[in-house]
This record gives sequence, C-alpha cells and structure tokens, in this order.
Amino acid sequence: MENMVNHNSALFGGSYQGRRVLITGHTGFKGSWLAVWLSMMGARVTCLALEPESDPSHWTLLSQKSNTLKPVQSHTVNINNLEETQAVVTQASPEIVFHLAAQSLVRRSYTFPLETWKTNVIGTAHLLESCRNLPDLKAVVLATTDKCYENTGQDKSFKEGAPLGGHDPYSASKASMEILIASYRRSFFAASCRTKNNALIASVRAGNVIGGGDWSEDRLIPDVVRSVHNQTPLKIRAPKAVRPWQHVLDCLSGYLMLGQKLLNNEETFASAWNFGPSSSSILSVEDILQQLQKSWPDVQWELDEAHHVHESAYLTLDSAKAHSTLNWHPTWKIDRAIEKTALWYKNFYKDQSLATITQIEEYIGDSRHSGMDWVAK
Repeated sequence: MENMVNHNSALFGGSYQGRRVLITGHTGFKGSWLAVWLSMMGARVTCLALEPESDPSHWTLLSQKSNTLKPVQSHTVNINNLEETQAVVTQASPEIVFHLAAQSLVRRSYTFPLETWKTNVIGTAHLLESCRNLPDLKAVVLATTDKCYENTGQDKSFKEGAPLGGHDPYSASKASMEILIASYRRSFFAASCRTKNNALIASVRAGNVIGGGDWSEDRLIPDVVRSVHNQTPLKIRAPKAVRPWQHVLDCLSGYLMLGQKLLNNEETFASAWNFGPSSSSILSVEDILQQLQKSWPDVQWELDEAHHVHESAYLTLDSAKAHSTLNWHPTWKIDRAIEKTALWYKNFYKDQSLATITQIEEYIGDSRHSGMDWVAK
C-alpha cells in the first residue's frame, strides 16, 4: 500500500495526498472506483452511503479483497437523514467533498418518484447544509447527469448553458438539483458570502459510464453481464437509442481535475461542467453491444417488444468547455473502454479476481503516454 501511494501521490499536482476527502455514494459503481483511486493517491477518505444495493457489490468485494481500502472510513448513512449526515460530515471535517449519492435510475424513478425527488434534491440540500459552515472545506464537486437538460429529441449536443428540464422524475429531479446547487453557490458560497469558509462548489454532468464492477439494475452492461453469467436471453428495449458512452475512469479524471482547480481556490471553475466522451464514442445501444461482442463472444441479445416508459432517443454532451478551459480529454476511446470492461468481468467470473487497481494503473500509464496534464511528469 505504501509503495502504491508513493507511486501515485503526485497525480493531479499532488492535490490529494494527505487531503481529507469525503465521498457520498461510495457503495455505488462510480463512487467505489473513486474511493479506490483517492486511496491510491494517499488521500484520507471518509465515505457515507446506504448499504450496497446489488449482490455482488464492487464496494463489498473491494473491502474484502483489497488492502487499498484500509485507510477508508465507511459510514452507513442515508443522506435523507439530516442529523446523521451532519454528524459524519462534521466528524470527517473534509477539505473536499465528492457528492455521488443519488437515486440514479430512470425507470425506477417512475415507480418511486417521491424517493427520487427526496434523495436527489432534499438529500443534496442536506449535504450542502452540512458543509456550509465547515472551517476547512475548500471544494465541493456534485454529480448530476447528462439527462438534466430539456431534451426535445433533436440530434444536438447539450452545452452547459442549455435549458434544464426533464420528462421523467429522475431527469427532472437532477435538473432541480442543478438549480439547488446554483442557489447555494450564489447564496452561501459566493465570494461576497464566504465569511465562514472558503469553499467553491461545482456540478458535473457525465455521460453513460461503463466499467467493471457495476451490477446495478436496469443498466446495459450489468444486464449483459447477468445475461451471460446466467445464460439467459438479453432483451434490449431501445437498440437505436444514442448515448455518450465513456469509461468510469475518464469520467472520474475530469472530476478530480476539477477538484484540483477548486482546491487551488480558482473561483472561475466553480460552475457546471460537462464531461462527455469524444464524438467517436457517441453510439447506439446496438453499436455498443456489437463492439462488446468482439471482446466477449458469449454476448447475445434480442429485441424486447413490450411497451416501455418514455426515454430519450438521442442524448449527447458538448464538452468543449472542459476541453478548452480545464484541458481535460478522455484517455480511453470506446473500443478500449469496452475491452477493459469485458476483461474485468471475465476475470471476475473466472477466478473471483478484481482488476480494479490494475486497470487504474493501466489508465494512468495510458494517460501519461497520451500527455494528459494531470499525470505527473
């Protein structure tokens, strides 16, 4: 563990080595990868989330199999409980917060709309209230979604200034979360209001994130994995639907780059940011399945003819702001992302091994070879 930290502590300008970091939603897919990466950089990580919803669970497997997570303090807390959230946040006294806790499924939001609204909006308000008077807090990065934009079905990419909206409760709640974040930024975290702390806050909007260790319900890659493992037919409801696909590490590198800027007190970065893939990674569901089949021939699927709830047919992000201002770019193109995702699951089901740390190291190496700014020279 010590050698691993020494090797990775200089990433992102050394901003996270020894830094007190709070992550919400660490038992989820994206949060579990972020917790590992921050641990590898020597951060002092505290996490709060619900118990893992899936079995297997990436977080549970990491906790059992990897000494990388030994420095991580994990708390089972529902962000809808203000008192418990405040207690953990106050005890952790973070210098930076990454907020990933959410009800993150579109179709589930139709079944449980009140849970979706409460968790995504009120839960976020609870977190921001808990952060508001922390003396050492410098930065808060809050994840919303690419679905926070008002999508009228046109074939266009959304920029950060596009109108917010949402047809389903999930998308609408995330759009409302963006408004909430902007309100807290102006009311409590603007330069004229920052009398008790120095925190800067920003929201991040990513595309469809893939990678090993995701067993969430009602997501394409986990559905494929369950289908192959259980040898059951995979039914696809919208094969022509177009989405911005990216590996989880490309997404998280953007979050960490932004966090570095906020920790440096660069106030111009306290705003909303898109972190989407390159145009070559904006593909239909059917295209993704065909590419996945190249790395994993057992993948098979058929069309689900049943009636389904409304979902946007076309959704892409314009990440020009992150490219030009933050100098962030994806490292893994979609073929590489799919190859790594398939390999992660194949290794796991072969001998229960976890390729998470290995793939983070490979991603760092590929980013260094590509000349990414956040990789130490």
